[in-house]
Amino acid sequence: MNDPSSKSASPRNWRPATRLVHAGTSRSQFGETSEALFLTQGFVYDTAEAAEARFKGDEAGFIYSRFSNPTVAMFERRMAELEGAEAARATASGMAAVTAALVGQVKAGDHIVAAKALFGSCRYVIEELLPRFGVASTLVDGTDLDQWRAAVRPETKVFFLESPTNPTLEILDIAAIAAIARDAGASLVVDNVFATPMLQSPLELGATCVVYSATKHIDGQGRCLAGVILASEKFIADHIQTYLRQTGPSISPFNAWVMLKGIETLPLRVEKQVANAARVADVLAAHKAVERVIYPFRDDHPQAALARRQMKAGGTLVTFEVAGGKQGAFRVANALRVTRISNNLGDAKSLVTHPSTTTHQRFDEDQRLGMGIRQGMLRFSAGIEDADDLVEDFLQALDQA
Repeated sequence: MNDPSSKSASPRNWRPATRLVHAGTSRSQFGETSEALFLTQGFVYDTAEAAEARFKGDEAGFIYSRFSNPTVAMFERRMAELEGAEAARATASGMAAVTAALVGQVKAGDHIVAAKALFGSCRYVIEELLPRFGVASTLVDGTDLDQWRAAVRPETKVFFLESPTNPTLEILDIAAIAAIARDAGASLVVDNVFATPMLQSPLELGATCVVYSATKHIDGQGRCLAGVILASEKFIADHIQTYLRQTGPSISPFNAWVMLKGIETLPLRVEKQVANAARVADVLAAHKAVERVIYPFRDDHPQAALARRQMKAGGTLVTFEVAGGKQGAFRVANALRVTRISNNLGDAKSLVTHPSTTTHQRFDEDQRLGMGIRQGMLRFSAGIEDADDLVEDFLQALDQA
């Protein structure tokens, strides 16, 4: 395959929007404009000796698409260039990325410290899956640095957090938590889905590893599942590569190709989504039927100053509470006509979610309240529609409710 950088400057000198169109591209002998889709399970070798050399690692090349694939490799390289990471590995889904990033680092007797405000499936991995294999965990209030320090044990190996959190949009001090992790001899894994790589760079703030559900903003059009793990070459080699190769949570080459196409427009979509989210947040805050609005760059957000320090913009999501609890929230959601009900986020289409009955339904009410999730809460994921249409849609729905 041709060297994509032979006629251009190094991708590291390009700005993010340019990297998202060009970085990591490897063209075949046909010189195709779009990235090629190598929809193949395996690869052939000129000789048996060549096959032996590939399997031993003495010769570079692809072996089997569960291990690596040219299309997948392009997606991984492009994500690494965007994130500023040395290496990336793609997975079949965001949860496959989270699970691999955690499981690949621990063994029986180890300990994980995690923020309690997490996506429900992430809490499952930490609270229920890993303990089956002898890995203990402690959940802390992620905004309280003293709780992170107090939770450390001699056997602590990993810190895990998401920021902004799902769905309460708490902002955690990544740099400060990374410093606590380093002092404890632990790694810090950050789920950066809500901020996207366009708005926050956890590796620059001291994180060891960043994970994404690429299903969200990176695809951004509700088509395919994917996940990505980004870190140093050493971290990937020591903790991720063998786990992925032997257990098989591999991404389909087709899905990787879809991600390559989606990522080209990521800056444009996120910019529009952020603008729409901020506009809707202000409109919601002024409506009498809304009891509370949570948006990181609003002055009334508890961690607004921290959000502005570590994020470039307030994000694409708005969480708000309406009067009337669950029934009030359902009335508003059901009355929306442009924004549709879905548990997904980061889509070009605006979406609304009732976390208590969907993404966090597996928790009991006391657990949800401990995470700040109440029955009247709705999570809005801004799309790329006209902002005026979104505003009018919410106003009519709130007036009906």
